[in-house]
Amino acid sequence: MGKLTTSETKVKEHHKPLYKDIVHGAGRFKTASQNSGRDSTSEQKDGEDQDTIIDSKATRKILQLAKDQQEEIESEENRFGKRVDDPFVKFQVRQQQDEDEDDFTEEYDEMKAFEGSDGEEYDGEFEGEEEYVNEEDAKLFQSYFKSEQSFPEGSFNLADKVMAKIEQLQAEAERKNEKPVDAVLLPPKVIQAYQTIGTLLTTWTHGRLPKLFKVIPTLKRWEDVLYVTNPDAWTPNVCFEATKLFVSNFGSKDATKFVHMVLLERFRASIEDSDDHKLNYHLYRSLKKSLYKPAAFFKGFLFPLVEERCSVREAIIAGSILAKVSIPALHSAAALSWLTEQDFQPATTVFIRILLEKKYALPYQTVDNLVFYFMRFRVINGQVADSVKNYYDPANKPSEIPPMPLVWHKAFLAFAQHYKNDITDDQRDFLLETIRTRGHRDIGPEIRRELLAGVPRTENTDERMEL
Repeated sequence: MGKLTTSETKVKEHHKPLYKDIVHGAGRFKTASQNSGRDSTSEQKDGEDQDTIIDSKATRKILQLAKDQQEEIESEENRFGKRVDDPFVKFQVRQQQDEDEDDFTEEYDEMKAFEGSDGEEYDGEFEGEEEYVNEEDAKLFQSYFKSEQSFPEGSFNLADKVMAKIEQLQAEAERKNEKPVDAVLLPPKVIQAYQTIGTLLTTWTHGRLPKLFKVIPTLKRWEDVLYVTNPDAWTPNVCFEATKLFVSNFGSKDATKFVHMVLLERFRASIEDSDDHKLNYHLYRSLKKSLYKPAAFFKGFLFPLVEERCSVREAIIAGSILAKVSIPALHSAAALSWLTEQDFQPATTVFIRILLEKKYALPYQTVDNLVFYFMRFRVINGQVADSVKNYYDPANKPSEIPPMPLVWHKAFLAFAQHYKNDITDDQRDFLLETIRTRGHRDIGPEIRRELLAGVPRTENTDERMEL
């Protein structure tokens, strides 16, 4: 076959179809196998258009390009409000709308069927769409919101959650503050150890005390620890050793608590339970040791004993302790001032007489309180003071004015003997009037003689400090 001329080559290249370039070139489109063996010249002569088959990869790319083109056209329509007249685009848009309508119709039918079966509203989920929720996750989710009882309208805003949290914290704080009066907040091991020590102290009489007991005064919660040992069951020997230990190591405030908690009840129980109504010797020594801190003795023992209206025998036994132990003058003066302000009872007068017989140089304020104390027992127009009236007749309607007890006359005589030079002339006249109306046949003349023998007090001589 001869070579083609240049003109023929140009003509053939000019009239060569694009199909030939696609098939024989480097493109991705390939012809079917049945057309590969045919001669290109015969195909050109026949002039028939052969069908081509596109592979799946190319098809996906074409569809993706079409979809991108469709989305671009729709965005342009939404932007400029124009319609596109491309038939292919219109077909794709219409097909997508039909599919959305079919999906909506199916969901609507399912919703109507669900409402018709149970009569409940559709919430967007069916049985097939339910998911398993862990109980811990559900509790954690509910903890962030309050229940419907707290929110009748079903609102869950931030302010409601904050207020709910504040109320919860306040309720917890109140529950923590509300504890039993006799509660002991101590570790179980500590309670067990000191209960064992308390059992040992119920029979202890001599020897060394346990080391755990000796360290109680150094503890911050010493009251609770001491309560665990059950002080009511201690032997009197333990009370004496404990008084020396605690009173010497404590300050006035803590020593007052110890004396009131341990010694006061043991003192009254010992006198009441004994056959001869006497105080145990070791408890007597314990009270004498407690006077090492006078303020603790008066505030923790003497004043509560008077407020509980003790008997005269209890007052005489406790007063004998006061008589044997030296007490600072200011503490005695403060105790006398407090006793004169109480309602009349014989036990109070016993303590007043014992403190007066110590012959301390009392401030003028205390002396004036004692004068007013004895003056209020005068009989004026057939009447006495309410404090005296309440003692003899609780109904406040005495048929006659009873005589004063002997302890009162003894206390009056002690005051006249030791403080007759510390009163004024007016006070002496009032005291003489009291002796005239409420005197004793044997002690009354002695009191009158002592008062008349005294030198009146002047404001410029021997000024004493006030209490």
